[in-house]
Amino acid sequence: MMWTVAPERFDSPGATLLRRDYYTEVASRYWDRPATAEEIEDGLTDDGAELLTPPTGQFLVGRHGKSAAGCAGLLVVDADAGVVELTRVFVRREFRGTGGGGALLTAAEERARALGMAQIRLDTRSDLVEARGLYAKHGYREVPAFHRRQYAEHWFAKEL
Repeated sequence: MMWTVAPERFDSPGATLLRRDYYTEVASRYWDRPATAEEIEDGLTDDGAELLTPPTGQFLVGRHGKSAAGCAGLLVVDADAGVVELTRVFVRREFRGTGGGGALLTAAEERARALGMAQIRLDTRSDLVEARGLYAKHGYREVPAFHRRQYAEHWFAKEL
């Protein structure tokens, strides 16, 4: 089976479930225990996902066959400087190792170029070792911190 990645509204049924799964995993890993329903709801409430729509961004859903299996978001940080931020990159556990992470990154980079962006950047945490490896494998380089948000411990960028 192959991956396809396409823009989709952040609040579509498939995207909503992916966003919930994303928060469940990152919160559980951060706290080193299963995340509570309240923690997941807190993560989803006012998380800025509405900005992942044109012209301020884009939400992408990756499908493996017909299954919504992964997602990624783009947020335009500085349109004049051509900087976009990659966020919410996630592949459901049962689809890992099938090329979904690379497919999502490729699609996000293509969409960023189509928006006229020259650089894509992101932040991640130390415990998300697989994510850091994925970014490095796809040409992202670790850069100095470009913000001081909670949960950000590593910053990456890639020229488009």
